[in-house]
Amino acid sequence: MSVLIAIPARYASTRYPGKPLVPLTGASGNAMTLIERSWRAASSVSGVDKVVVATDDDRIREVSEGFGAEVVMTSETCGNGTERCAEAHDVLGAGYDIVVNLQGDAPLTPHWFVEDLIAGLRAAPEAGVATPVLRCDGDALNGLLNDRKHGRVGGTTAVFAADHSAMYFSKEVVPYTAQTYAGEQPTPVFHHVGVYAYRPDALAAYPGWPVGPLEQLEGLEQLRFMENGRKVLCVEVEAKGRQFWELNNPQDVPKLEEMMAAMGLE
Repeated sequence: MSVLIAIPARYASTRYPGKPLVPLTGASGNAMTLIERSWRAASSVSGVDKVVVATDDDRIREVSEGFGAEVVMTSETCGNGTERCAEAHDVLGAGYDIVVNLQGDAPLTPHWFVEDLIAGLRAAPEAGVATPVLRCDGDALNGLLNDRKHGRVGGTTAVFAADHSAMYFSKEVVPYTAQTYAGEQPTPVFHHVGVYAYRPDALAAYPGWPVGPLEQLEGLEQLRFMENGRKVLCVEVEAKGRQFWELNNPQDVPKLEEMMAAMGLE
């Protein structure tokens, strides 16, 4: 099965304008833009035929081509990363068996998250979409709860059925738990990792569906699949000692830099 990784990136982010070009400093003091770090993360995934940056912005295109990325220009009308990936796939001839959306704000995504995601979708022919979930430990859960306490939208959480089909995704922390957790103690909450793998038919259908009420309320693109009766498979992945976080707000920059320093990531 041929695999394309598309990294959707837009400059006009509502919460963080210019986010793809924000510099992040690694353990060695080397500053690199968020989009380059995301491209490097995508390029480390094995079994992938092509990696492209999909954008509508010339500033992102120039920076991306400067560090060696292939860029696919997409329209300004794309409402989210899934729509941008669908358009990029069309521009490239729509010939891939699996299209992976590795969003440009997740540079700490380990290669095995994406490799396990692709394997999970291949093994589930009934699913049109798959996405990784990571069980939160106490520290991660408390970070999510602290963001919500202070009115920030941090990570997204997921709940799923016994067959790992998604039941819901939310920017609130779900499920609710009255128990307190600390350190590396496992919790019943799963952090949704912002990566998707699509079969071409599901991806091609997506832009033609209207935005549903749940997608509009939560601002989560994957809910459109569920609101239109498409199964979304949650693939549980393992951290293997790696810390994971996405860059959602300006306050996340020092958090990501601290994580990179602690893990020795350049």
